[in-house]
Amino acid sequence: MTLLEAPSTVRAPAPTDPRVTTLRSGTWELDVAPRSGAALTGGRIRTADGVWRDLLRPTRRSGIGDPEKCASFPMVPWSNRLREGVLSFGGRTWQLQRNGADGTAIHGAVRYSAWSVVDQSESSIDLELETSSLTGVNFPWRFASRIRYALDGDALTVTTSVRNIDTSSFPAGFGHHPYLQRSLHPAHEQTPICPPGQPVVHIPSGRGYPLDHGIATGAAGAVPTRADFSTPRALGSAFIDDVLRDWRDVRISYPEAGVTLDVRADPIYEHLVVYAPRRRACFAIEPATNVNGGFALHGAGVPGTGVFVLEPGEERTGAFTFRVSV
Repeated sequence: MTLLEAPSTVRAPAPTDPRVTTLRSGTWELDVAPRSGAALTGGRIRTADGVWRDLLRPTRRSGIGDPEKCASFPMVPWSNRLREGVLSFGGRTWQLQRNGADGTAIHGAVRYSAWSVVDQSESSIDLELETSSLTGVNFPWRFASRIRYALDGDALTVTTSVRNIDTSSFPAGFGHHPYLQRSLHPAHEQTPICPPGQPVVHIPSGRGYPLDHGIATGAAGAVPTRADFSTPRALGSAFIDDVLRDWRDVRISYPEAGVTLDVRADPIYEHLVVYAPRRRACFAIEPATNVNGGFALHGAGVPGTGVFVLEPGEERTGAFTFRVSV
């Protein structure tokens, strides 16, 4: 039996928490928590040495109920931040709950909601949420959303849709917030606070945004040097929190593990947030339709915000794929 055959009988221990459903393919194990904001609580891949390794940030059991502490979570019906929680559209202004530590309304309106499972197999799951019967939703309009997580061999595909189920139009967007490990350690092994490995990142992006406290202040322009990965280079230890535009293919390489991750997305994902905090074992590559603070820019007539307006009954859908090579 060859080394690559061995893992068929040696899998990573499956989560035992009843809140978590695990999807599987030959290369992936993906942990999904439907009732915790449709968040992912783990994502493992099998490398060429037969070892299952954490690619997505693993979630502690105590963090499963908090999507912000999970491996990834959807952001619906907008991605990232609204300055001071203010939403203006069609000549009206709403004050949303300022639920971010920085005083913003952050990461959409339903990440703490319980999503319903509408279809499931060994390698895929479809989740759905309608806000009509919910209270305290941090958004002035009623909407429905659907998330599909699907594994196919070496690929994970995430499909998101948002539908207007209200009686008037509204601005919208969506995104996902995957935390990737800086170094690929064996699954369920404690990760060092500041791991020695450094992934090599390649993002052939054409433009970036001027930001103020993480929120765009104008149209896209030059890519900031700190977030310029147009030539492949190590992620490094510098703090990065930027929004890039006109991206399509991202490649992240882990030389020490012999792993390459390719990220591709449908055209609706016009933006990519790159977030690399200091002294953390993970970083984020976030496909998003809209730029941070996009609602305000859209209202001011700034082009290219990625915000779309949904008429009653209208729906928008988009997918992105993580494909690993080992």
